[in-house]
Amino acid sequence: MTVNDDSFTDWKNREEIAESMIPMIGKLHRERDVTVLLHSRSLVNKSVVSILKTHRFARQIAGAELSVTETLPFLEALTKLDLGPSQIDLGMLAATYQADDRGLSVAEFTAEAVAGATGAHKIDRREPRDVVLYGFGRIGRLLARLLIEKAGSGNGLRLRAVVVRDSGGGDLVKRASLLRRDSIHGQFQGTITVDEANSTIVANGNAIKVIYAADPTTVDYTAYGIENAILIDNTGRWRDREGLSQHLRPGIDKVVLTAPGKGDVPNIVHGVNHDTMKPDERIISCASCTTNAIVPPLKAMADEYGVLRGHVETVHSFTNDQNLLDNYHKSERRGRSAPLNMVITETGAASAVAKALPDLKARITGSSIRVPVPDVSIAILNLQLARETTREEVLDHLRQVSLTSPLKRQIDFITAPDAVSSDFIGSRHASIVDAGATKVEGDNAILYLWYDNEFGYSCQVVRVVQHVSGVEYPTFPVTGA
Repeated sequence: MTVNDDSFTDWKNREEIAESMIPMIGKLHRERDVTVLLHSRSLVNKSVVSILKTHRFARQIAGAELSVTETLPFLEALTKLDLGPSQIDLGMLAATYQADDRGLSVAEFTAEAVAGATGAHKIDRREPRDVVLYGFGRIGRLLARLLIEKAGSGNGLRLRAVVVRDSGGGDLVKRASLLRRDSIHGQFQGTITVDEANSTIVANGNAIKVIYAADPTTVDYTAYGIENAILIDNTGRWRDREGLSQHLRPGIDKVVLTAPGKGDVPNIVHGVNHDTMKPDERIISCASCTTNAIVPPLKAMADEYGVLRGHVETVHSFTNDQNLLDNYHKSERRGRSAPLNMVITETGAASAVAKALPDLKARITGSSIRVPVPDVSIAILNLQLARETTREEVLDHLRQVSLTSPLKRQIDFITAPDAVSSDFIGSRHASIVDAGATKVEGDNAILYLWYDNEFGYSCQVVRVVQHVSGVEYPTFPVTGA
């Protein structure tokens, strides 16, 4: 047998193992609200090839490819436990087991590592919380995709309605089509039908009422059976407490804004300051996509090295706020054609750092350039540190942060030498550290941080909504502090 034959046989064997994992992952997901992860990446509803690719990704983190032959025994052990709602990381189980020298079997070790999700520690499955989307643009439709994808999966959120202005004939069909197909993010994973008689879009069995209203104060959500809901305003039309309070109507309990909040509205970056939210706070901002991209790695650097000052330059994809061709715009330069120009503009991300990291005393400045790509941006974070270090030390620190710290869902790490912006479309992390581009000299560190300013940000919004709804389930094994 040739080497090529050996490689092909090995691939087919791993395909067979990955195929056997799919029903186990699905059953844990549907019946017990357990989301199976691999180094913080969900394996739920993934294909055989996707599962194998996710395992191969581990070599970028741990230095060696993780095989399905290594993780299958842990998955089989999980199926034999009486688990409650939780997220369980097979990659971390395998890594911590390898480092354990007590001679435990895989079954014994797994039972111990996830004990917090079993027995007396097991939390009850909660009733789903109603969610309303106010606006159905780029972020709104991605939030809809995420909420539909997670429906019944243990995240406890149920998309009940979308509120939009009536744009005239065929409005419902056109909006459903925009949800079904996306030029950047591809086809919707599932089926979508339209019930025009009841003004409803049915996506993967989820009935989503489309409510037409020009003013938030005119909607009584209880008339549609919506109670105690979280409303996500993705229009950006109102950003202060007074404006957003208009949403607090019958049926709406909390309002989450997908733009930087003004005044005393808390700006929340999940993973960094979400634990500071007061339980009785009814109006919350998820800050901006750029703030979510820079704050987690900034915190990681500040915690380890201290930060005296910094500057962030964002090279940002163009947005619908800009013009296709030159035309009037209220902002300077943004009236010039977005697909034909690089456009210097402002960013509020630097000033928003103070809200998310109030203990960071360093002055952070910022500016932005809009460039002719439709999605994925990069933030160049130039920091003066409180002590000298080396490039190797910084990269090792950020690699470990992406793997084992509480920020592992926010920060990703890539070593690919030929990575470009389109490689990060669909990334669920808020920020991806480009190891190859990182520069460190003495007390100066320059980080290049990729981020999908649409999808990655939408994932952060959903995490905040999960947290404020009380359905953010614990992750096992517990790592980092």
